[in-house]
Order: sequence, then structure tokens, then C-alpha cells
Amino acid sequence: MSKNDEIKQTIVDSYSNIARTSHCGCSCSCSNQSVQRQTKQIGYSQEEMDKAPLGSNMGLGCGNPVAIASLKKGETVIDLGSGAGFDVFLAARKVGKSGKVIGVDMSNDMLLKATINAENNGFDNVEFKKGDVEKLPIKDRSADVVISNCVINLAPNKEKVFKEMYRVLKPSGRLMVSDTVLLKPLPKKMKNDKDLLVGCVSGAILKNDYLSLLKKCGFKKITINKESPGFLPDFSQSITYSAIK
Repeated sequence: MSKNDEIKQTIVDSYSNIARTSHCGCSCSCSNQSVQRQTKQIGYSQEEMDKAPLGSNMGLGCGNPVAIASLKKGETVIDLGSGAGFDVFLAARKVGKSGKVIGVDMSNDMLLKATINAENNGFDNVEFKKGDVEKLPIKDRSADVVISNCVINLAPNKEKVFKEMYRVLKPSGRLMVSDTVLLKPLPKKMKNDKDLLVGCVSGAILKNDYLSLLKKCGFKKITINKESPGFLPDFSQSITYSAIK
């Protein structure tokens, strides 16, 4: 198994475990209250949280890409690393019955949780697919918008992810992403820390390198809409940004 495959397996194992052990589906639980507080802090409203199915919000994001996406009725949206479906369901309400939202995730446990959420709550305009964000199971030029929430930092090859985003977007398609970037290089010990990898830090790259890769892959009008301290504020930062194809 290659180093990149090992990284991906670590991520799948960790997030699958979160999906299996999460108790966020109980509205009265302390864990759910903690998730809601955290979700408010990164930019979601109480109304958004109330509209999403219980259990879909697992507090794993670092921003609110749906808030800046300006989604329209009838649009097709792809969510990279969709988890239990929180952002998918929020986007699905905005694009309406004539639109569609496709969530892509590597974890079978997350996909199962998301699919059950969709079926139990009558979301007929969503679909969840198993896939790697470095090789999306999506047709060329099929999406109006691609969103992602604190996932690209986990991918070993970010250039592949950006190229895939570019490929699946229609001409003039839009990118709306929240992610973690580094403000300065991590010490080697931190860079090799698996907990920091899963915690969206050690897999991140420098902010300038990240933005340069977006440009290299063809994206234009890259705008950072929000910046906030990351999990390790001395080293990392959360950004929410937009771009067009």
C-alpha cells in the first residue's frame, strides 16, 4: 500500500468510526448541544440546523460553504466529502425539486447514515455516491456548483482534487469551499501525527500554495469570503472561498 493509500485508509477508518459511534441524532443529548454550539461558531444559523435532519450535522466542518453559494432552483450541486449529508440537505432545499445535490464520500458508514437521513426525511432530489475526491464518480461538465467543507485538506493530492472539480463543473460553474490551510510549515512530528491528520491540520498545505494550485488548475476570480483561526491557530486557518471555472 502506498503512502497516499495509507493516508486515505486512516481517514476512512476514523470517519467511519465517527459515523458508527455518533449520537448526534438525539435532540436532547449533550453531544448534540455541543455540536450545535460549534456549528453556530463556524457560520450556520439556528434555522439551518433546524431544517437539517437530526444526525446529519456531526460538527465536522470549518465553515458554511452553502451560505455563500447563492444556489438557485434547478441547479446541480456536488458536495465533496458529504459525510452524513448536512450540507447536502441544506443545498437540496435551495435548489428545489427541479435541482439535484450529489454527495460524494469514501466512507460506507457515512454514506449509509446520509442515505437513511434522505429516505426518512423525504429528500428525493439528493443522491449519495461512494468515491474518492481525487477521482470523482461524476460526469464531465455536469455540475453548476461544487461545494466542500473541510475535506480537501485531507486529500494527499490536492491538485488532483482541483482538476476533478474543474472537470465536473459546467462552463462558468462555481466553486464554494470551506477548508483548512497552513500559515506556516508544521514541525515534522506534527506533520506525521495521525490525529492531526484526521483533525484537518497535518494534511493541510500553505495558504499561498493552496491558492496557487487553484489558479494552476484553471479557476478564476478566487475570493476569500471568510477567515478564522484554525484548530491550531499558530499554524492553521480556516477559510471559506469562492471561485469560477
